[in-house]
Amino acid sequence: MTSLPNIMTLGRIALIPLIILLMYIPTAFTAWTALILYTIACVTDYLDGYLARRMDTVSDIGKFLDPIADKIMVGSLLVALAAIDRLDGVWVIPAIVIMVREFLVSGLREYLGPKNVKLPVSGLAKWKTTIQMIAIGFLVIGPFGSTVLPFTLLIGQIGLTLAALITVVTGWNYLKAGLLHMSAPVESEREL
Repeated sequence: MTSLPNIMTLGRIALIPLIILLMYIPTAFTAWTALILYTIACVTDYLDGYLARRMDTVSDIGKFLDPIADKIMVGSLLVALAAIDRLDGVWVIPAIVIMVREFLVSGLREYLGPKNVKLPVSGLAKWKTTIQMIAIGFLVIGPFGSTVLPFTLLIGQIGLTLAALITVVTGWNYLKAGLLHMSAPVESEREL
């Protein structure tokens, strides 16, 4: 629990309420601060797994916490972005699609875990995560980023839509793989 990668994962979870709090204060300073903290959280998302493998400190708690931290961060931020109207109207649909896929994949992994079946992360899923993280960054800064890059909010909304489209594909791929294992004949236990 006290390895550097696990501390980074816990730190990422701890940053989430602070990022959301800053997003609720509508000033340029708080928006840029939220973006900086969000960027740090995204970097630690990559680094914690890399360092755990590199330092040979991969742990069960880390394998448990890392995907949970990702889902907490994405889910919390999408809800907060909808609450502050950076995702409104039709722009809420991509957020819902992403959340549904996260629940679906988590449920599949939970169901298949006791059967020792793993659903490995695909290359396309990694692209989805990257696009999603970048899009959420644009949404976190929102209209306050338009002084640097025009249409920041729209770029984030379109980026999240692209991530949602990829999410549908990867979610379907995971579901197909999971259904193969679910539809396999069940071995019945014989009484001795």
